[in-house]
Amino acid sequence: MYPQIIETVAQLPKVNDERKEILKPLADFIQHQLANNKQVNINFICTHNSRRSHLSQVWAQIAAAYYNIDNVHCYSGGTEETALFPKVAETLMQQGLDIFKISDGKNPIYAIKYNDNTQPIIGFSKKFDHPFNPTAEFAAVMTCSQADGGCPFIPGAEQRIPITFEDPKISDNTEAQSQVYAERSLQIAAEMFYVFSIISK
Repeated sequence: MYPQIIETVAQLPKVNDERKEILKPLADFIQHQLANNKQVNINFICTHNSRRSHLSQVWAQIAAAYYNIDNVHCYSGGTEETALFPKVAETLMQQGLDIFKISDGKNPIYAIKYNDNTQPIIGFSKKFDHPFNPTAEFAAVMTCSQADGGCPFIPGAEQRIPITFEDPKISDNTEAQSQVYAERSLQIAAEMFYVFSIISK
């Protein structure tokens, strides 16, 4: 894992008890799948699949690697397709990841690396039921209240888990944008690392 990511992880904020309760169903799902020798498939879902769902996907995959928990596969999707917001990629790069575009256009595809020798995370905006994502035996984690309320049924999901985050989009076109995106990324990272830290192998 890249040294700067390790530095970022060392500075993650603490997760409070209220959030720990919200995160418990995800930890329980992961533990159950591992106990039954099954793959852990997690699809993080938000309305536009542009910000919070990508941050959650990336940090959950990194947390699984950090704690040496195998057979974890993280995905993301939306109720509609837009594009990965450039500030998200910029924020992750500042926090230690290596990110480069595989393809350009209205909805670019990014390779997101946290280790030179590990297959990159593929980041692009897509609907939650896009063929890139799992169709069965996965947890659907709803990362925004709009998707949680507007998408009550996710076909193929074994479990539907609301873990919502405030949208950093509120800071777009303001002087606070960089700080807000960095803070939201670190919050999501802290919570994903907490989840995987309590998993028994």
